[in-house]
Amino acid sequence: MKFRADEDSLGRVKIPADVYYGPFTGRAIKQYHVTGNKSHENLTRSFVMIKRSAAVANMRTKAIESKKGRAIVLACDKILSGRYMDQFVVDMINSGAGTAFNMNTNEVIANVALEILRKKKGQYKFLHPNDHVNMSQSSNDTYPTAMHVAILMNLKNTVLAIDTLIKSLSKKAKKFSSFKKIGRTHLMDALPVSLGSEFAAHVTAVTSAKKEITDAQKELYKIALGGTAVGSGANTPRGYRNIAISELAKISRFPLRPERDMQYGLQSRFAVVNLSGALRNLAVEIGRIANDIRLMASGPIAGLAELGIPAVHAGSSIMPGKVNPSLAECMNMVCFNIIGNDTSVSHAAQAGQFELNVMLPVMLKCVLESTDMLKNFLPIFSANLIDGLTANKNKLRQDIENSPVIVTLLTPKIGYKRSADLFKESLKTGKTIRELVVSKKLMSNKEIDSLFG
Repeated sequence: MKFRADEDSLGRVKIPADVYYGPFTGRAIKQYHVTGNKSHENLTRSFVMIKRSAAVANMRTKAIESKKGRAIVLACDKILSGRYMDQFVVDMINSGAGTAFNMNTNEVIANVALEILRKKKGQYKFLHPNDHVNMSQSSNDTYPTAMHVAILMNLKNTVLAIDTLIKSLSKKAKKFSSFKKIGRTHLMDALPVSLGSEFAAHVTAVTSAKKEITDAQKELYKIALGGTAVGSGANTPRGYRNIAISELAKISRFPLRPERDMQYGLQSRFAVVNLSGALRNLAVEIGRIANDIRLMASGPIAGLAELGIPAVHAGSSIMPGKVNPSLAECMNMVCFNIIGNDTSVSHAAQAGQFELNVMLPVMLKCVLESTDMLKNFLPIFSANLIDGLTANKNKLRQDIENSPVIVTLLTPKIGYKRSADLFKESLKTGKTIRELVVSKKLMSNKEIDSLFG
């Protein structure tokens, strides 16, 4: 392998000759062996969009000569078209404030731009990662901005995936609306409900959680780009901030706007932790729904057996014919992971000190991971589990007929004392409440049926 000697403020670093990153990245990849995962694609794209927008703003304010500025813009366009993505090699969890990844981006863009200028990689005297690509910027304002944009990118398909689940649950609510069953409180028999109403309640839960997410999403539109190191906007030319944010809004296609208080914009990660909390709340609701499905499908002989679940693969390596609620189990694990990610985000968000929160990479890693899992798995969960659920109508009806708890519905007609006596007699004799009520001529079958609605 051939190498080149790139130089930064700490000295020379031996870099593979064909790579587009430079000395800072060369040092960083030796230090940050953490997750084993390189940059998320949407983080890379967000950062490159920021660098492009900054270059445009710097050219318009005459802070950079147009030849260098245009080379940076063209380099960014090449990367955004899908080229050089393998050059963003810094681990998702890296240095505080994401400085290592910011510099990885600066160096890749600089070396692509140098080739556009017909120079060799590493000839930074002609176009420098810090002086030119990072002009009017700091990791402290670019990384928080990239966080917001990357999360917004991921949320597009996440929200669509949530809508898919809502649609699937709604179909089941309608299909199961006429199927009466025993409701349960404290895991014990309670008053009858319909299987459809249970699924309708699931629709309400997921819809409410989705609204929290879309409401929280709006806070991410406010960005602190232009605040540079401490929110003061030091080293930025007049007019730079509004131009850069306007360009970023245009290229990202999000309604981005300046954070009113730039110092707050670097200190606080409220918008991110708020969104993470909304994702956690969704996970809590979906996890609860998955639990109910697993319980209702338990059996099919020794469990509740109210629902039939589609077989997506064999349920056991030793028990032939066994079908497990595997997708519901996977959904539970996804939800556990999202809840854990939110805990990490919450701790990282409160760990900010004075003018900067430096725990940015771990926050972004967690939120992108949570949204990735949702957008990837919710469509599968919806299509291959929810859409394939069937109702065991005979079992549902039998449970209602056999449960003594339906005496509660009789109480307004025959009184509490007589209803309690019927309950005890049913348990003692094994006769159903219906059989006892009809035999004692307290009500007719038709009158009993009318109690179930």
